[in-house]
Amino acid sequence: MPAYKNDNGTWYVSFYYRDLSGKNIKKKKTGFATKKEALQWERRFIDMKSGTLNMTFEDFVNVYKEDIKPRLRYNTWVTKEHIIDQKILPYFASKPMSEITTADVIKWQNIMIDHRNEKGQRYADTYLRTIHNQLSAIFNHAVSLYNLQTNPARKAGGIGREKAKEMQVWTREEYMKFSEAIKSNFDSFCAFEVLYWCGLRLGELLALTGKDIDFANKTMTINKSYQRLGKKDYITEPKTEKSNRVISLPDFLCEELCKYLRRKRRFNSNKRIFTMSRNFLHTEMDRGSSAAGIKRIRIHDLRHSHVSLLISMGFSPVDIAGRLGHESIDITLHYAHMFPTRQTEMAEQLNMVNKGK
Repeated sequence: MPAYKNDNGTWYVSFYYRDLSGKNIKKKKTGFATKKEALQWERRFIDMKSGTLNMTFEDFVNVYKEDIKPRLRYNTWVTKEHIIDQKILPYFASKPMSEITTADVIKWQNIMIDHRNEKGQRYADTYLRTIHNQLSAIFNHAVSLYNLQTNPARKAGGIGREKAKEMQVWTREEYMKFSEAIKSNFDSFCAFEVLYWCGLRLGELLALTGKDIDFANKTMTINKSYQRLGKKDYITEPKTEKSNRVISLPDFLCEELCKYLRRKRRFNSNKRIFTMSRNFLHTEMDRGSSAAGIKRIRIHDLRHSHVSLLISMGFSPVDIAGRLGHESIDITLHYAHMFPTRQTEMAEQLNMVNKGK
């Protein structure tokens, strides 16, 4: 079908298409920079309206992005787009949507399962589940809105698992051994001090700036998150609305951070405080755990360790939820198994009440 040139140099298409009921409908779309772009848009549009989706997976992904991106938080979209572009598109880009089979998806799943990085490490089970869910979401979008007949990713079944392994925590004594073991590196020492004593997510830690620390009021403002995807740095909104919070700092941590910020020339600065990579911190976890002779836990488990510490100090789930930035108290109650002595204390106090004491 032809494309036409406007007086201002842009291109447009004007054509009739037959909808699913068999009715002929006229369609016009203008504003294309080139004739090729105009014809490609027309072909994709007709494919979608025909209910066959003969367009390539790559072309449909562009449609998916246009539909979904405006509805998501920026940080959520950045992560989704990275998964699509790096883990999914390279395998399905040129195949027509209507010709991608369950067998094709299973082959892709096996590639993801067998993947190893330069250190020989595989994708985590939770990450495998995440990338499979993203592929399935693309096909679901095609089924729901663009008349694709079936979702081959759903038929293939999931890979990985939804939840991470059982959380592990360090006791205060274990953390103190670890911090002593890494004290020679003041960068990692201060980073882990914030993670353990404040319960921050790693992205929240790496987004902190000098201006986020109020030494007069001894508080820390958490209102952003850092990610590095595709060799690019992204500062985004935090994970949830409740993640925006201001927390109080203990005196000793204020003193450590004051010394660190002056040394790094980040005092009252808009520059990031902690500029090390995630890999560096993972390596320091390995080094410190080994030197201290304690079990190796994940960096995120330091957040769980902070919750465990607060529970042992007698703080309520409501108090803890506010400090951790949990979206609801239900998330905090996920740690209920860490309250082993509370039931005994409750029973003892009920005995006292019954006796009128």
